[in-house]
Amino acid sequence: MAQILLFHHALGLTPGVVEFVDALRKAGHTVDAPDLFDGQLFERVEDGVAHEEGLGWEEMIRRTEAAAADLPADLVYLGMSLGVVYGTRLAVLRPGARGLIGLYSPIPPESVAGAALPAGVPAQYHWMQGDPWVDEGAPEALVAQVPQAEVNVYEGDTHLFADPSSVDFDAVAAALAMERILTFLGAL
Repeated sequence: MAQILLFHHALGLTPGVVEFVDALRKAGHTVDAPDLFDGQLFERVEDGVAHEEGLGWEEMIRRTEAAAADLPADLVYLGMSLGVVYGTRLAVLRPGARGLIGLYSPIPPESVAGAALPAGVPAQYHWMQGDPWVDEGAPEALVAQVPQAEVNVYEGDTHLFADPSSVDFDAVAAALAMERILTFLGAL
């Protein structure tokens, strides 16, 4: 079983994120899911992104590094949307990563960490085909930078499709993503 450090999306540590964490734990994994927003929840992604930007890059780096500080090196980093940025950064810069999962956002490692994902670190990504939050060119850059990654693109045009507490929730895509994530984790 894997030890996972999960970074939530822009709506915060929502009941849907907690449900996702619980599903991973029920499957036998150890999951740490720090609340990077100190209990604040948002109804719109735009508001959560504005909050993150208000905290600033250096503060978010401090918070995510502090979350990893007392954990073992061989973590699987699982980021959700904006959390993919911070999970990717740690998977690249903190030695010993066991794996990387990017849910909702194809974030190319070099754009957030200035370096490639270390050789031998398996990666898996999930996003929707028509997601308005996916930056133009990001999927292509991700595939170029992490050619060994398992990429899963779902039909639809929502963002937080696996969070049942989000208006973006898509039960079919969410179930398939969870199945694929559990398979990925089981193979590590």
